[in-house]
Formats: sequence, structure tokens, C-alpha cells
Amino acid sequence: MAAMVVGMMDGAYFVGRNEILSWINATLQLNISRVEEAASGAIQCQMIDMTHPGVVPMHKVNYDAKTEYDMIQNYKVLQEVFNKLKIEKHIEVNKLVKGRPLDNLEFLQWLKHYCDSINGGIMNENYNPVERRSKGGKERNSRVSHKVSKSLQANNYPSVVSGNGTGFNSSGPKQGRKLAVSSGPNSAAEIQALSEQIMDLKLSVDHLEKERDFYFTKLRDIEILCQTPELVHLPMAAAIRKILYAADAKESPLAEAQELISRTLNADEAEVEDDE
Repeated sequence: MAAMVVGMMDGAYFVGRNEILSWINATLQLNISRVEEAASGAIQCQMIDMTHPGVVPMHKVNYDAKTEYDMIQNYKVLQEVFNKLKIEKHIEVNKLVKGRPLDNLEFLQWLKHYCDSINGGIMNENYNPVERRSKGGKERNSRVSHKVSKSLQANNYPSVVSGNGTGFNSSGPKQGRKLAVSSGPNSAAEIQALSEQIMDLKLSVDHLEKERDFYFTKLRDIEILCQTPELVHLPMAAAIRKILYAADAKESPLAEAQELISRTLNADEAEVEDDE
């Protein structure tokens, strides 16, 4: 089944980052907080596996991919599945593996649109994402679990490192040491909140720039069309150019352009009547 063409101005690309993250976490029983965490391609592979059960060779999908080489292997698996399912979607692997938020968000927005179009937005209750991920091999899963465990320990037990790098400083006032430990989570929460705000602003700016470029390209195409020798003298082309080249942003040139077309049409009608 070939995927339908989705234009950049389609509603699919206006689905928010939080909605995408909630969809991934709920569907695959994960707990990611940033779209960049999907840069490895493993999540995309499993989303297709959930939508088309058994099609993706999950034993080839590396959820522990950290290097670009390992990530590319995941995208090769995904591209092979796309070819098998006749999904006409170009995967910009070189951009995705860089972990840029906007590139990964747009690909996940397309992926959600595709999956929803196949399953109607309803999760497959018979699909066990954790069990399917285990197809990647016990050794890999144990490495992932070990890393997650270490990460959780680091987040839950912040340490104050002394100058000699041995852990808690044994010297100094106890009150100061207690303050440093207790203030850590609050500071981390504030940093996390500010980081999310910055990320939202960056995504908004990227979206606005892409929308600006989209419409500018359209206007430029119209301008070139109106400048072709066959059309340049037509009243409609002149009216369009009047709108394109209007310098005053406060007053719309639409009325003047419509009047130009009306005068031309009336003149043509008068000539026809005179000929009769």
C-alpha cells in the first residue's frame, strides 16, 4: 500500500511535539521526553511493526544505537520495510541521525499520520511492544537496562563532588552540604522547564521559517509565470503583478486589481457590440 502524499502545509505537520511524544510513549510503552531521542530510527521501525505486525525484522533493530553507523543500520531496515510495503516516502537519513529536533519531529509527524491512516488512530491491543523489543536479543536488552538503571541512579541521587573528585566533601559545614543536595532537584527541574521552553521556541521559529519559504516559493513561481512572453500582456497577469508588487502593506491592492480586470472585460464587451 503506497502512502498518500502529504504536503508541508497539511494538518499532519501541525501536530505538536507533546502530542507526538505522548503517542510514542503510550503506543510503545516508552518514556522519552524529546523528539531527538527517536533519532536512532528504532522507534520508527517499531511503529511500523505495530501498524503492520510481523513485517519488521525486530531482531535487526538496535534500540541501543548511539553512533551514526548503528543508527543508519536501523534506517536501512526501515527503508527495506517501506519498499516491501510499497510506502513511497523518502527517508532523509543524514539529517535524522544528526538529532536535529525539527527534522525528527517532521518525520514523526508524517509517521503518525501514516499509522493513523492505516489503523484509524486505534492502538493494536494485541501488540506487545515490550515483547517485540526483546526480539533484539537478551545481551542488548541487558545493556539498555543497565544504562537506564545507571541513569536513574544518577538522577535520583545527585552528588556533590569535592575538589579531589572522590564524591561528597568530607570537610566544610554540614548545613552547606545539605543545601547543595536538596537544591539540586529544584535546579534540575527549572533547567528542564527552561530547556523545554527554548526547544518549543526553536521549533516554532523553524516552522515559521519553513512556512515563510513555502509561500515565498509559491509567489515566486506565480511571478515567473506572469512574466512569460505569452502571458505578460494579459489583463489577469497585469492584475496579479499589481498585487505582487504593491508597496503599501496597509492598503490591499485587490480592489484596484479587480477594477483593472473589470475595465478590460467591459472594453472587450464594447468592442464585440460594435462589431455586431
